[in-house]
Amino acid sequence: MKTKCVRSLTTSATVLLLLGTTGCAGLLPKPPVAPTVYTLDDAPSADAASTHRSPEATGARPTLAVHVPQAAAGYDSTRIVYTREAQRLDTYANSVWIDTPAQMLTPMMVAAIESAGAFPAVVSTPSAARADVELDTQILRLQQDFSGTPSRVRFTLRASLIDGTTRRVLASEQFDAVADSSSGDARGGVVAAHAAVRSVLIQLAALCSDAEARWNAANHDTKAERKSVRP
Repeated sequence: MKTKCVRSLTTSATVLLLLGTTGCAGLLPKPPVAPTVYTLDDAPSADAASTHRSPEATGARPTLAVHVPQAAAGYDSTRIVYTREAQRLDTYANSVWIDTPAQMLTPMMVAAIESAGAFPAVVSTPSAARADVELDTQILRLQQDFSGTPSRVRFTLRASLIDGTTRRVLASEQFDAVADSSSGDARGGVVAAHAAVRSVLIQLAALCSDAEARWNAANHDTKAERKSVRP
């Protein structure tokens, strides 16, 4: 009799334990949804970039160093930014870039400039190669704007080409491109971002295509100045 009571109590305790475990499992929070990760790596084709190639300059051929862009506040993370009202930036909860826009943009700039044939050598920093010209850029804006229909992505980039020796600014320009989104979500914004970035990179390559002649002219003037001040 005693054995049967023990078995009954053991069975009851097991059932209660299972029921308790099942109940607690229902109260546990659901695991977070993994975010959708997007890339920004569609550089302009060689044909698109080469349409802006300038006549080959005479004299020495400079090497260009491309620095990682600086990013304005709000655009220095992997969050995909959108806006619905002026002065307010929002980000998608479940969609992100695979890396910061600055890090993704660096190899794209190198590829676009190389395709334009503006420099015999284009390197990204840090690099052991000595650079005659340096490209400094700043991402001012990369956002999906929902103030109109359809939503639009706007990309703004400021670029400066600097003589690596004299630190003179050879050229400076701000580029801005807008592309319509195919849908009012992160996916549509990403596709539009590719188009806007591609447009700006083609313009950037054109700016760099003229830099070689400017660098040669600046160095010629510097050499002339040095000769004029010799005793």
